[in-house]
Amino acid sequence: MADLVPIVFEVPGEVERPRSRGRGSPNTSVPIDLKRPEWLKVRLPMGPEVEELRRLMRSKSLHTVCEEAHCPNMGECWGAGTATFMILGDTCTRSCGFCAVKTGRPTELDHAEPARVADAVAAMGLGHAVVTSVNRDELRDGGAAIFAATIREIRRRSPGTTVEVLIPDLRGSSEALDIVLDERPEILDHNVETVPRLYPRVRPQAVYARSLEVLRRTKERAPDLVCKSGIMVGLGETRDEVIATMRDIRAQGTDILTVGQYLRPSPVHLPIERYWTPDEFASFRDDGMAMGYRHVESGPLVRSSYHAERHVSV
Repeated sequence: MADLVPIVFEVPGEVERPRSRGRGSPNTSVPIDLKRPEWLKVRLPMGPEVEELRRLMRSKSLHTVCEEAHCPNMGECWGAGTATFMILGDTCTRSCGFCAVKTGRPTELDHAEPARVADAVAAMGLGHAVVTSVNRDELRDGGAAIFAATIREIRRRSPGTTVEVLIPDLRGSSEALDIVLDERPEILDHNVETVPRLYPRVRPQAVYARSLEVLRRTKERAPDLVCKSGIMVGLGETRDEVIATMRDIRAQGTDILTVGQYLRPSPVHLPIERYWTPDEFASFRDDGMAMGYRHVESGPLVRSSYHAERHVSV
């Protein structure tokens, strides 16, 4: 099982209190962190490579999902000089119960953002760039035009770089999805996140069938593009529900699946119901491959962008 779990170190100290997200007062009756098993201890993001990347992002007024979503792999990825860019600002119009990105009323669109992302990609010399975003439900196209512009700018500045976009559901608009697909990213990723029974609690403004339709439409419209999705476990789902959800995602033609452990980012977020073991994650990987996925990245610390550069050629 060593291939599933990075070698990491325990993080000491308290978990930072979150910014207001409109979810009410913290539930102090539920511990922020039950004692984590050894396979979930991560190292602090530090070192010269991390500081250099942090300075680059701040100098260009850019956001990364690594920071905003409290990703457990930030130390590993930033230490290797990779990051996932988060466009369309840092404020989301939705309030998913698992996500650390702040909720509220977004600011106006920053039309210079795509060029700054492309500048950072070029400065980092990335061979594979991953771009995601907050939800912008107040926009008619959900931000699709900014995604498209970002892909174009990266291609202009770094023509040899492959591009992966992790998009929201764009409120189910096929026209908005086509705006992104017309730019032909190498990988389009849309996460289903959890099993359908838990959607009202975990993703209250999302619709399970709508997320599946994003994946189906992607493969219908661009069959040669790599289509990717992800789910997390630990929110109260059963194994049978996970397997059924994996089948649903694969039935849309999805090529790659990521499966990771949910980690509660703050006291106002949903509690962890259980920790799934490395062996159970290995079982999900084997089951997924038997369903016909080209690749399944499954492990306790796996996130959508984890080892993303390897997914272009699988």
